[in-house]
Amino acid sequence: MKKIIELKGVSKSFDGQLVLDHIDLDIYDNEFLTLLGPSGCGKTTTLRIIGGFETADEGEVIFMGEEISSVPPHKRNVNTVFQRYALFPHLNVFENVAFPLREKKVPKAEIDQRVNEMLSLVALKGFEKRSVTSLSGGQQQRVAIARALVGRPKVLLLDEPLAALDLKLRKDMQQELKNIQKATGITFIFVTHDQEEALSMSDTVVVMSEGRIQQIGTPIDIYNEPKNAFVADFIGESNIVDGVMLRDRRVSFSGHVFDCVDEGFEPKEPVDVVIRPEDVDIVPEEKGMLRGVVTSVTFLGVHYEIIVDIDGFKWMIQTTDFVDVDEHIGLYIEPEAIHIMKKSEYSGMFGDYSSFSMELDEIGELEQIEELGELTEEPEKEGESEG
Repeated sequence: MKKIIELKGVSKSFDGQLVLDHIDLDIYDNEFLTLLGPSGCGKTTTLRIIGGFETADEGEVIFMGEEISSVPPHKRNVNTVFQRYALFPHLNVFENVAFPLREKKVPKAEIDQRVNEMLSLVALKGFEKRSVTSLSGGQQQRVAIARALVGRPKVLLLDEPLAALDLKLRKDMQQELKNIQKATGITFIFVTHDQEEALSMSDTVVVMSEGRIQQIGTPIDIYNEPKNAFVADFIGESNIVDGVMLRDRRVSFSGHVFDCVDEGFEPKEPVDVVIRPEDVDIVPEEKGMLRGVVTSVTFLGVHYEIIVDIDGFKWMIQTTDFVDVDEHIGLYIEPEAIHIMKKSEYSGMFGDYSSFSMELDEIGELEQIEELGELTEEPEKEGESEG
Protein backbone atom coordinates (compact mmCIF):
# COMPACT_ATOMS: atom_id res chain seq x y z
CA MET A 1 0.00 0.00 0.00
CA LYS A 2 1.04 3.57 -0.69
CA LYS A 3 2.13 5.64 2.30
CA ILE A 4 0.06 8.82 2.54
CA ILE A 5 0.98 10.40 5.92
CA GLU A 6 4.17 10.16 7.98
CA LEU A 7 4.64 11.54 11.46
CA LYS A 8 8.32 11.69 12.37
CA GLY A 9 9.41 12.42 15.95
CA VAL A 10 6.31 14.52 16.65
CA SER A 11 6.15 16.07 20.13
CA LYS A 12 3.69 18.53 21.65
CA SER A 13 3.35 20.17 25.07
CA PHE A 14 0.61 22.30 26.59
CA ASP A 15 1.49 24.56 29.55
CA GLY A 16 4.70 22.62 30.12
CA GLN A 17 2.91 19.26 30.11
CA LEU A 18 4.21 16.80 27.49
CA VAL A 19 1.19 15.46 25.57
CA LEU A 20 2.97 13.76 22.65
CA ASP A 21 6.40 12.26 23.15
CA HIS A 22 8.33 11.86 19.86
CA ILE A 23 5.79 9.66 18.09
CA ASP A 24 6.46 8.03 14.71
CA LEU A 25 3.49 6.84 12.64
CA ASP A 26 2.91 5.82 9.01
CA ILE A 27 -0.62 5.94 7.57
CA TYR A 28 -1.49 4.34 4.23
CA ASP A 29 -3.85 5.03 1.34
CA ASN A 30 -7.35 3.51 1.68
CA GLU A 31 -6.69 2.53 5.31
CA PHE A 32 -9.13 2.72 8.22
CA LEU A 33 -6.78 3.58 11.09
CA THR A 34 -7.93 4.13 14.66
CA LEU A 35 -6.09 6.03 17.38
CA LEU A 36 -7.18 4.30 20.58
CA GLY A 37 -6.46 5.15 24.19
CA PRO A 38 -7.78 6.64 27.44
CA SER A 39 -8.45 10.34 27.95
CA GLY A 40 -5.24 12.37 27.92
CA CYS A 41 -3.19 9.83 25.96
CA GLY A 42 -2.57 12.23 23.03
CA LYS A 43 -4.85 10.71 20.38
CA THR A 44 -6.93 13.85 19.68
CA THR A 45 -3.80 16.02 19.68
CA THR A 46 -2.31 13.68 17.06
CA LEU A 47 -5.46 14.07 14.95
CA ARG A 48 -5.42 17.85 15.29
CA ILE A 49 -1.76 18.02 14.24
CA ILE A 50 -2.56 15.98 11.11
CA GLY A 51 -5.50 18.31 10.39
CA GLY A 52 -3.46 21.47 10.95
CA PHE A 53 -5.44 22.67 13.98
CA GLU A 54 -2.35 22.29 16.19
CA THR A 55 1.34 22.68 15.35
CA ALA A 56 3.90 20.20 16.68
CA ASP A 57 6.69 21.58 18.87
CA GLU A 58 9.10 19.11 17.28
CA GLY A 59 9.07 16.68 14.39
CA GLU A 60 7.68 16.52 10.87
CA VAL A 61 4.25 15.95 9.36
CA ILE A 62 4.62 14.64 5.81
CA PHE A 63 1.62 14.36 3.48
CA MET A 64 2.21 12.50 0.22
CA GLY A 65 5.92 13.30 0.38
CA GLU A 66 5.51 16.99 1.29
CA GLU A 67 6.24 18.51 4.72
CA ILE A 68 3.00 20.32 5.69
CA SER A 69 3.56 21.53 9.28
CA SER A 70 3.15 25.17 8.21
CA VAL A 71 0.24 24.54 5.80
CA PRO A 72 -3.10 25.83 7.22
CA PRO A 73 -6.05 23.40 7.60
CA HIS A 74 -8.07 24.71 4.63
CA LYS A 75 -5.13 24.13 2.28
CA ARG A 76 -4.62 20.49 3.29
CA ASN A 77 -6.40 17.76 1.33
CA VAL A 78 -7.91 16.63 4.62
CA ASN A 79 -11.35 17.10 6.17
CA THR A 80 -12.65 16.57 9.71
CA VAL A 81 -15.84 15.33 11.38
CA PHE A 82 -15.97 16.47 15.00
CA GLN A 83 -18.03 15.20 17.95
CA ARG A 84 -20.29 18.23 17.52
CA TYR A 85 -21.37 18.11 13.92
CA ALA A 86 -21.44 21.93 13.45
CA LEU A 87 -24.30 21.85 10.94
CA PHE A 88 -25.93 25.11 9.83
CA PRO A 89 -29.43 25.15 11.40
CA HIS A 90 -30.76 27.69 8.86
CA LEU A 91 -29.83 25.46 5.89
CA ASN A 92 -31.58 22.27 4.80
CA VAL A 93 -29.82 18.95 4.33
CA PHE A 94 -28.92 19.58 0.68
CA GLU A 95 -27.49 23.03 1.35
CA ASN A 96 -25.48 21.84 4.38
CA VAL A 97 -23.76 19.26 2.20
CA ALA A 98 -23.40 21.67 -0.73
CA PHE A 99 -21.89 24.45 1.40
CA PRO A 100 -18.15 23.68 0.86
CA LEU A 101 -18.70 23.32 -2.89
CA ARG A 102 -20.54 26.65 -3.11
CA GLU A 103 -17.66 28.27 -1.22
CA LYS A 104 -15.30 26.98 -3.90
CA LYS A 105 -17.58 28.28 -6.71
CA VAL A 106 -18.14 24.79 -8.14
CA PRO A 107 -20.63 24.86 -11.07
CA LYS A 108 -24.26 24.22 -10.09
CA ALA A 109 -24.66 21.06 -12.19
CA GLU A 110 -21.59 19.51 -10.55
CA ILE A 111 -22.83 20.53 -7.09
CA ASP A 112 -26.17 18.79 -7.71
CA GLN A 113 -24.46 15.65 -8.95
CA ARG A 114 -21.91 15.43 -6.11
CA VAL A 115 -24.37 16.27 -3.31
CA ASN A 116 -26.87 13.69 -4.55
CA GLU A 117 -24.08 11.14 -4.82
CA MET A 118 -23.05 11.78 -1.19
CA LEU A 119 -26.61 11.71 0.16
CA SER A 120 -27.14 8.39 -1.57
CA LEU A 121 -23.89 7.08 -0.04
CA VAL A 122 -24.98 8.01 3.49
CA ALA A 123 -28.56 6.72 2.99
CA LEU A 124 -30.22 10.16 3.09
CA LYS A 125 -31.73 10.17 -0.39
CA GLY A 126 -35.10 11.94 -0.13
CA PHE A 127 -34.01 14.09 2.83
CA GLU A 128 -32.66 16.93 0.67
CA LYS A 129 -35.23 19.56 1.74
CA ARG A 130 -35.49 18.51 5.38
CA SER A 131 -34.32 20.89 8.11
CA VAL A 132 -31.26 19.50 9.86
CA THR A 133 -32.81 20.42 13.22
CA SER A 134 -35.61 17.90 12.56
CA LEU A 135 -33.18 15.01 12.09
CA SER A 136 -32.11 12.38 14.62
CA GLY A 137 -28.57 12.33 15.97
CA GLY A 138 -27.57 9.56 13.59
CA GLN A 139 -29.04 11.38 10.59
CA GLN A 140 -27.27 14.60 11.56
CA GLN A 141 -24.04 12.66 11.75
CA ARG A 142 -24.60 11.33 8.24
CA VAL A 143 -25.12 14.88 6.98
CA ALA A 144 -21.82 15.91 8.62
CA ILE A 145 -20.02 12.96 7.00
CA ALA A 146 -21.54 13.72 3.58
CA ARG A 147 -20.45 17.38 3.88
CA ALA A 148 -16.93 16.29 4.85
CA LEU A 149 -16.70 13.85 1.93
CA VAL A 150 -18.32 15.95 -0.81
CA GLY A 151 -15.06 17.84 -1.38
CA ARG A 152 -13.31 14.51 -2.07
CA PRO A 153 -10.53 14.81 0.51
CA LYS A 154 -7.65 12.36 0.48
CA VAL A 155 -8.03 11.82 4.24
CA LEU A 156 -11.02 12.08 6.58
CA LEU A 157 -10.37 12.72 10.27
CA LEU A 158 -13.07 11.62 12.74
CA ASP A 159 -12.79 12.79 16.36
CA GLU A 160 -15.05 10.49 18.43
CA PRO A 161 -18.03 11.19 16.12
CA LEU A 162 -20.14 8.39 17.64
CA ALA A 163 -19.77 9.45 21.29
CA ALA A 164 -23.15 11.21 21.53
CA LEU A 165 -25.18 8.35 20.04
CA ASP A 166 -27.05 5.66 21.97
CA LEU A 167 -25.62 2.12 21.96
CA LYS A 168 -27.74 0.59 19.18
CA LEU A 169 -27.36 3.55 16.85
CA ARG A 170 -23.66 3.67 17.63
CA LYS A 171 -23.23 0.05 16.55
CA ASP A 172 -25.23 0.66 13.36
CA MET A 173 -23.07 3.68 12.51
CA GLN A 174 -19.86 1.74 13.12
CA GLN A 175 -20.79 -0.59 10.28
CA GLU A 176 -21.99 2.26 8.08
CA LEU A 177 -18.75 4.19 8.54
CA LYS A 178 -16.73 1.14 7.57
CA ASN A 179 -18.90 0.63 4.48
CA ILE A 180 -18.54 4.32 3.51
CA GLN A 181 -14.77 4.10 3.88
CA LYS A 182 -14.59 1.04 1.63
CA ALA A 183 -16.95 2.59 -0.94
CA THR A 184 -14.99 5.86 -1.22
CA GLY A 185 -11.44 4.50 -0.87
CA ILE A 186 -10.60 7.50 1.33
CA THR A 187 -8.20 7.06 4.25
CA PHE A 188 -10.11 7.35 7.55
CA ILE A 189 -8.28 8.31 10.77
CA PHE A 190 -10.65 7.68 13.65
CA VAL A 191 -10.21 8.65 17.32
CA THR A 192 -11.94 6.69 20.10
CA HIS A 193 -11.48 5.44 23.65
CA ASP A 194 -13.88 2.54 22.96
CA GLN A 195 -11.98 -0.72 22.46
CA GLU A 196 -14.86 -2.60 20.85
CA GLU A 197 -15.38 0.24 18.38
CA ALA A 198 -11.70 0.17 17.40
CA LEU A 199 -11.57 -3.61 17.00
CA SER A 200 -14.76 -3.85 14.92
CA MET A 201 -14.04 -1.03 12.46
CA SER A 202 -10.32 -0.75 11.87
CA ASP A 203 -7.72 -2.12 9.49
CA THR A 204 -5.05 -0.80 11.85
CA VAL A 205 -5.25 0.10 15.54
CA VAL A 206 -2.74 2.44 17.20
CA VAL A 207 -2.86 2.03 20.99
CA MET A 208 -1.65 5.12 22.86
CA SER A 209 -0.85 5.91 26.48
CA GLU A 210 0.83 8.90 28.11
CA GLY A 211 1.71 10.52 24.80
CA ARG A 212 3.43 7.45 23.38
CA ILE A 213 2.43 4.73 20.95
CA GLN A 214 2.34 1.41 22.78
CA GLN A 215 1.48 -0.86 19.84
CA ILE A 216 0.43 -0.72 16.18
CA GLY A 217 -1.24 -3.68 14.50
CA THR A 218 -4.36 -5.28 13.12
CA PRO A 219 -7.24 -5.73 15.58
CA ILE A 220 -6.52 -9.48 15.74
CA ASP A 221 -2.81 -8.93 16.43
CA ILE A 222 -3.50 -6.27 19.07
CA TYR A 223 -5.99 -8.52 20.87
CA ASN A 224 -4.12 -11.83 20.60
CA GLU A 225 -0.52 -10.61 20.89
CA PRO A 226 -0.42 -7.51 23.14
CA LYS A 227 3.05 -6.00 23.54
CA ASN A 228 2.74 -5.05 27.20
CA ALA A 229 0.44 -5.09 30.21
CA PHE A 230 -1.18 -1.76 29.32
CA VAL A 231 -2.29 -2.99 25.88
CA ALA A 232 -3.42 -6.35 27.26
CA ASP A 233 -5.55 -4.65 29.91
CA PHE A 234 -6.91 -1.83 27.75
CA ILE A 235 -7.94 -4.09 24.85
CA GLY A 236 -10.55 -6.29 26.52
CA GLU A 237 -10.26 -8.11 29.83
CA SER A 238 -7.06 -9.96 30.74
CA ASN A 239 -5.61 -11.99 33.56
CA ILE A 240 -2.01 -10.72 33.81
CA VAL A 241 0.27 -12.60 36.19
CA ASP A 242 3.99 -12.62 36.96
CA GLY A 243 5.85 -15.49 35.36
CA VAL A 244 9.29 -16.85 34.59
CA MET A 245 10.23 -18.11 31.13
CA LEU A 246 12.10 -21.34 31.89
CA ARG A 247 13.05 -21.95 28.28
CA ASP A 248 11.40 -21.72 24.85
CA ARG A 249 7.75 -22.82 25.04
CA ARG A 250 7.91 -23.43 28.79
CA VAL A 251 6.77 -20.93 31.43
CA SER A 252 6.14 -20.98 35.17
CA PHE A 253 3.44 -18.92 36.90
CA SER A 254 0.99 -19.23 39.80
CA GLY A 255 2.98 -22.15 41.22
CA HIS A 256 2.67 -24.34 38.11
CA VAL A 257 4.76 -25.02 34.99
CA PHE A 258 2.93 -24.66 31.64
CA ASP A 259 3.61 -25.40 28.00
CA CYS A 260 3.16 -22.32 25.80
CA VAL A 261 3.89 -21.34 22.19
CA ASP A 262 6.22 -18.36 22.77
CA GLU A 263 9.97 -18.41 22.36
CA GLY A 264 12.93 -16.06 22.07
CA PHE A 265 13.17 -15.13 25.76
CA GLU A 266 16.21 -15.60 27.97
CA PRO A 267 16.24 -18.68 30.24
CA LYS A 268 14.66 -17.76 33.61
CA GLU A 269 13.66 -14.31 32.31
CA PRO A 270 10.88 -12.64 34.39
CA VAL A 271 7.87 -12.03 32.15
CA ASP A 272 4.23 -10.95 32.21
CA VAL A 273 1.79 -13.71 31.30
CA VAL A 274 -1.57 -12.72 29.80
CA ILE A 275 -4.54 -15.09 29.57
CA ARG A 276 -7.89 -13.90 28.23
CA PRO A 277 -10.92 -14.79 30.41
CA GLU A 278 -12.65 -16.64 27.55
CA ASP A 279 -9.62 -18.91 27.06
CA VAL A 280 -9.83 -20.56 30.49
CA ASP A 281 -11.76 -23.83 30.90
CA ILE A 282 -13.43 -24.75 34.20
CA VAL A 283 -12.81 -28.38 35.23
CA PRO A 284 -13.27 -30.40 38.43
CA GLU A 285 -10.86 -29.21 41.11
CA GLU A 286 -8.77 -32.38 41.05
CA LYS A 287 -8.21 -32.06 37.28
CA GLY A 288 -7.19 -28.41 37.30
CA MET A 289 -3.75 -27.07 36.47
CA LEU A 290 -4.70 -24.28 38.89
CA ARG A 291 -7.25 -24.47 41.71
CA GLY A 292 -9.28 -21.76 43.35
CA VAL A 293 -12.49 -20.62 45.03
CA VAL A 294 -15.27 -18.77 43.23
CA THR A 295 -15.86 -15.37 44.85
CA SER A 296 -18.31 -13.79 42.39
CA VAL A 297 -20.66 -14.86 39.57
CA THR A 298 -22.33 -12.35 37.22
CA PHE A 299 -24.74 -13.35 34.45
CA LEU A 300 -24.18 -11.25 31.31
CA GLY A 301 -26.67 -12.87 28.94
CA VAL A 302 -24.29 -14.68 26.59
CA HIS A 303 -21.98 -15.92 29.34
CA TYR A 304 -21.18 -15.81 33.04
CA GLU A 305 -18.36 -13.63 34.34
CA ILE A 306 -16.75 -15.49 37.20
CA ILE A 307 -14.08 -14.26 39.63
CA VAL A 308 -11.89 -16.99 41.11
CA ASP A 309 -9.44 -16.52 43.99
CA ILE A 310 -6.21 -18.42 43.32
CA ASP A 311 -3.76 -17.93 46.20
CA GLY A 312 -4.96 -14.35 46.76
CA PHE A 313 -4.93 -13.33 43.08
CA LYS A 314 -8.35 -12.80 41.52
CA TRP A 315 -8.79 -14.34 38.05
CA MET A 316 -11.65 -13.51 35.69
CA ILE A 317 -13.25 -16.29 33.64
CA GLN A 318 -15.93 -15.90 30.98
CA THR A 319 -17.85 -19.11 30.40
CA THR A 320 -21.27 -20.53 29.55
CA ASP A 321 -20.84 -23.07 32.39
CA PHE A 322 -22.49 -22.10 35.67
CA VAL A 323 -20.65 -22.47 38.97
CA ASP A 324 -21.70 -21.11 42.34
CA VAL A 325 -20.05 -18.71 44.76
CA ASP A 326 -17.72 -20.49 47.25
CA GLU A 327 -17.40 -23.49 44.91
CA HIS A 328 -13.89 -24.98 44.60
CA ILE A 329 -12.94 -25.40 40.94
CA GLY A 330 -10.00 -26.24 38.71
CA LEU A 331 -8.76 -24.23 35.72
CA TYR A 332 -7.37 -25.76 32.53
CA ILE A 333 -5.39 -23.58 30.08
CA GLU A 334 -4.28 -24.66 26.58
CA PRO A 335 -0.72 -23.71 25.49
CA GLU A 336 -2.12 -21.46 22.71
CA ALA A 337 -4.08 -19.44 25.29
CA ILE A 338 -0.91 -18.39 27.16
CA HIS A 339 0.70 -15.19 25.81
CA ILE A 340 4.10 -14.06 27.08
CA MET A 341 5.08 -10.38 27.25
CA LYS A 342 8.29 -8.59 28.18
CA LYS A 343 8.27 -6.81 31.52
CA SER A 344 7.50 -3.10 31.13
CA GLU A 345 6.73 0.03 33.15
CA TYR A 346 3.12 -1.23 33.29
CA SER A 347 3.98 -4.59 34.88
CA GLY A 348 2.12 -5.27 38.10
CA MET A 349 -0.48 -2.54 37.46
CA PHE A 350 -3.23 -4.64 35.86
CA GLY A 351 -4.88 -8.04 35.69
CA ASP A 352 -5.95 -8.72 39.28
CA TYR A 353 -9.74 -8.44 39.52
CA SER A 354 -9.75 -7.78 43.25
CA SER A 355 -9.11 -4.05 42.74
CA PHE A 356 -12.67 -3.16 41.66
CA SER A 357 -14.29 -4.95 44.59
CA MET A 358 -11.80 -3.31 46.95
CA GLU A 359 -12.81 0.11 45.60
CA LEU A 360 -16.46 -0.72 46.21
CA ASP A 361 -15.62 -1.84 49.75
CA GLU A 362 -13.84 1.46 50.40
CA ILE A 363 -16.81 3.43 49.05
CA GLY A 364 -19.12 1.40 51.27
CA GLU A 365 -16.94 2.04 54.33
CA LEU A 366 -16.84 5.77 53.54
CA GLU A 367 -20.64 5.92 53.25
CA GLN A 368 -20.99 4.10 56.57
CA ILE A 369 -18.61 6.58 58.26
CA GLU A 370 -20.55 9.53 56.83
CA GLU A 371 -23.87 8.03 57.99
CA LEU A 372 -22.45 7.40 61.47
CA GLY A 373 -21.19 11.00 61.60
CA GLU A 374 -24.65 12.30 60.73
CA LEU A 375 -26.26 10.16 63.42
CA THR A 376 -23.84 11.22 66.16
CA GLU A 377 -23.88 14.93 65.27
CA GLU A 378 -25.58 17.01 67.98
CA PRO A 379 -28.76 18.68 66.71
CA GLU A 380 -28.64 22.45 66.59
CA LYS A 381 -30.28 24.00 69.66
CA GLU A 382 -33.43 25.91 69.06
CA GLY A 383 -32.87 29.63 68.82
CA GLU A 384 -29.18 29.30 67.82
CA SER A 385 -28.26 30.80 64.49
CA GLU A 386 -25.22 30.63 62.23
CA GLY A 387 -22.71 33.38 62.17
